Amino acid sequence: MTQFTIHPIVVGTKMFDKGMMTYQHYYGTPFTIPIYCWYLEGGDKHILVDTGEMSPIISEEREKAIGGKIHTFEEGLKRFGLTPSDIDIVIHTHLHNDHCENDYKCENAVIYVHEKELERIHDPHPLDFRYLEDYIEDVEENGQIRVISEDMEIVPGIRVMHTPAHTEGGLTVLIDTKKGTAAITGFCVIRENFFPPPEVKAMEMEVIPPGTSVNPVEAYNILLKVKEIADILLPLHEPSFAAKDTI
Repeated sequence: MTQFTIHPIVVGTKMFDKGMMTYQHYYGTPFTIPIYCWYLEGGDKHILVDTGEMSPIISEEREKAIGGKIHTFEEGLKRFGLTPSDIDIVIHTHLHNDHCENDYKCENAVIYVHEKELERIHDPHPLDFRYLEDYIEDVEENGQIRVISEDMEIVPGIRVMHTPAHTEGGLTVLIDTKKGTAAITGFCVIRENFFPPPEVKAMEMEVIPPGTSVNPVEAYNILLKVKEIADILLPLHEPSFAAKDTI
């Protein structure tokens, strides 16, 4: 069985209200999240989950806020001896712009995207301004996109599960590692979403849905499901990974 090592690469940040992560909680609290590109090392393919921001803001303030370095896409890959053209596979958790801005640089990659994300990026709802089709037009024209319509194995040791919590086509990536199944969530959350503080648990809430979600009740149940099946939880914007080279 192929087992992978997961490398989080910070390729951007956002500074906003913490409630953008935690539905019905922590509104008015300033918060900075890292935006990751995840390199999955193992097997005979160079695999990324998401590609992050094209032109990240790199500042001492933001790096201090997340507790780690911010890289350009090229700099982040170089740390592992890679260039964008070396990437064989990109798996997308979803197609909000901050997760796919560097796709066009991965000219040799096959790019896996759920069918509902492709529908939405070409026909976004006014409530969701984070879909910008400019970032995937090149890879579409090049025939690089592979459309996912059901849960499936991408390569031995890596599979995807449809988890429409944050967006309609969100894909959680399940990865075999030496310490069990790791889940890179297909929705934008932090650790507190899975492990709420006592005051939230006192409200009989086991998890907190994403701050923006398709359906908060369904999202709550999806988080419970992912929490149950994963040995290692990797919330998509958890700051504590920013200082780690390897998970």
